[in-house]
Amino acid sequence: MTNANNPVEKIKQHSAQLRGEIVQSLKDGITGALRDSDQTVIKYHGSYQQDDRDVREARRMAKLEPEFSFMIRTRTPGGVVTPSQWLALDEIATRYASRGLRITSRQALQFHGVIKTELKATMQAINATLMDTLAACGDVNRNVAIAVNPAQSKLHAQIYAAGAALSERLLPNTRAYFEIWLDEERVLSSEATATQAAVDPIYGASYLPRKFKIGFVVPPINDVDVYTQDLGFIAVIQGDQLLGYNVSVGGGMGASHNDSETFPRLADTLGFIAPDAVQAVAIAVITSQRDFGNRDVRKRARLKYTIEDRGVAWFKTEVETRSGVIFAPAHPVNFTTSGDQFGWQQGADGSWNLGLRIVAGRITDTPEKRQLSGLRALANLLLQTPASASAQLRLTPNQNLLIANIDPSL
Repeated sequence: MTNANNPVEKIKQHSAQLRGEIVQSLKDGITGALRDSDQTVIKYHGSYQQDDRDVREARRMAKLEPEFSFMIRTRTPGGVVTPSQWLALDEIATRYASRGLRITSRQALQFHGVIKTELKATMQAINATLMDTLAACGDVNRNVAIAVNPAQSKLHAQIYAAGAALSERLLPNTRAYFEIWLDEERVLSSEATATQAAVDPIYGASYLPRKFKIGFVVPPINDVDVYTQDLGFIAVIQGDQLLGYNVSVGGGMGASHNDSETFPRLADTLGFIAPDAVQAVAIAVITSQRDFGNRDVRKRARLKYTIEDRGVAWFKTEVETRSGVIFAPAHPVNFTTSGDQFGWQQGADGSWNLGLRIVAGRITDTPEKRQLSGLRALANLLLQTPASASAQLRLTPNQNLLIANIDPSL
């Protein structure tokens, strides 16, 4: 369905490839908010406008506008962060944000409380870490979740590479992010840009009907909760070799209260594919949802409803036709747990990994627990130790933290 009467659809169609009027909104010093339409467009740049609910009524009574600020979310496929990146992100949170760092259930980091006048500087600082926030929110593919399994060091590297490459391939085809936040020169005229907005090879002019989530998982640990993802790639392993993936589609746990038209749904398995078919299948799934997803009613716009309405067999045929990939029968897989592993664990390659519990993903300093400072000291130690050159801090889908690839000689 493509009903253009949906106001969000109109905003997307007329956003000039996600530019909107964000530049003008940022220059408006009268308000701490963006223009209404730009509050939708900026989501595709990885940010949401918010206000402090605790002071909302008091400010209303004082005839003041709400205390607006912005949440910024990183695009970090698989939640992999180097020690130097961690230190830079820590500094950004300390300088521009409030409430420290927060790990999300999609292995990203969020900064809260960034005011409009510092929004651009914060975005530039994040980009300087060799990360970005493009497509971390909005009606596009979100941050790709990738299994964090310390026992499968070799496979983690291979599967992480596939997920990170897919994340890059599914980014919106626009220079808007770089023009607005990084001062890249705008080459196209406004007329040419508006025309080009209709030809994004994956998303088209209106992007997806709703957000889209992808997860890669390595049995027997289902840490990404793969059957709740729009699109899941379940690794099929023989010994220490990756044979390919079972592909699942149509998961999602969201539902509107007292609305029988919305409901949670576990994903269906379409079949098995070889490792080199991941991108073709993912693009076929996304473009099928782009063309057949519900654009009339946003609460019915997720892939799970498209599959529920049209049937799994129809959807499988559509994906095979678009991708040129014929699904083989799915391999049997066995999941034994969905949680994280804490404490010290040794990987198959001999490296050590330390799992840390982070309550609700919130990393802050309090009188009782100085997690932000402690992790800062740890990142500095790893950075200064030559034997830990390959060490990583991995954000888990359960909002915890894994200090990975620690050399056994340390």
